[in-house]
Amino acid sequence: MTDQLLSKMLYDDFRHFLENACGIVLGENKHYLVTSRLNRLTHEFSFNNLNDMLNALKSNKDSKLRERVIDAMTTNETSWFRDSYPYEILAEDILPEVAKNKLPRLRIWSAAASTGQESYSIGIVIQEFQGLHPGMLNLPIEILGTDISNTVLTAARKGIYDELSMGRGVSAERRKRFFTQASASQWLINEKIRNMVRFIELNLLQNYSQLGKFDLIFCRNVLIYFSSEIKSAILERMAQILNPGGYLILGGSETPSGYSSLYEMVRFTKGVAYRLKPRKP
Repeated sequence: MTDQLLSKMLYDDFRHFLENACGIVLGENKHYLVTSRLNRLTHEFSFNNLNDMLNALKSNKDSKLRERVIDAMTTNETSWFRDSYPYEILAEDILPEVAKNKLPRLRIWSAAASTGQESYSIGIVIQEFQGLHPGMLNLPIEILGTDISNTVLTAARKGIYDELSMGRGVSAERRKRFFTQASASQWLINEKIRNMVRFIELNLLQNYSQLGKFDLIFCRNVLIYFSSEIKSAILERMAQILNPGGYLILGGSETPSGYSSLYEMVRFTKGVAYRLKPRKP
């Protein structure tokens, strides 16, 4: 199927659907992205073509179709220790600060967790820090991974990764220390790290109050897909569930500047994070 087979009216309807459903804003020239990601679903749901499927989507009668379409459009790129510097900041700056401040517990939110690599990477860094500094981080730890797609969360909960995935960021030393071989070509993250991490389904357009409070939020390479208004709303809601002095780590091209005044940039040796400003009395 070519782009031309998707009418402008139907494409515009789909853009509105996607923004309302999950906040993603498609440009006017993303016909190829839509057709390439959704064409396979026409066969899965026995539609003659993409136009018929998108017309059925507009009726909002098939919740499974709605779920699978959102799933296809929101499954994004992920890898282990992506960009490296956020994990170096965590190990060299944030975890020592947590230990020094003697927090009663440490809660970290990995937003848009996808198939779990970011959440488990955070767990590996924490376990490495505990090994290097015995007794310094002796407190309850929870990493919460969330995503709008139940499909990727199902994979994340299993904690099993193939050779292709393992080759994207996992060193031989970390593979040996933190994984066991589940089969000839699959690797299972170790039990101690799996026990740190919990995965739940969450739409970032929703309220976050049910998640509880966090000391650190990873929300990387997510805001770039949203409109200015939605970026502001997400940053404001995240500020509400950050503990005093808590940090937000964004993607390299993302910043709260212009969208929220509740954060201050903190420059570390390896990169930047955004700390929640003290609340005014």
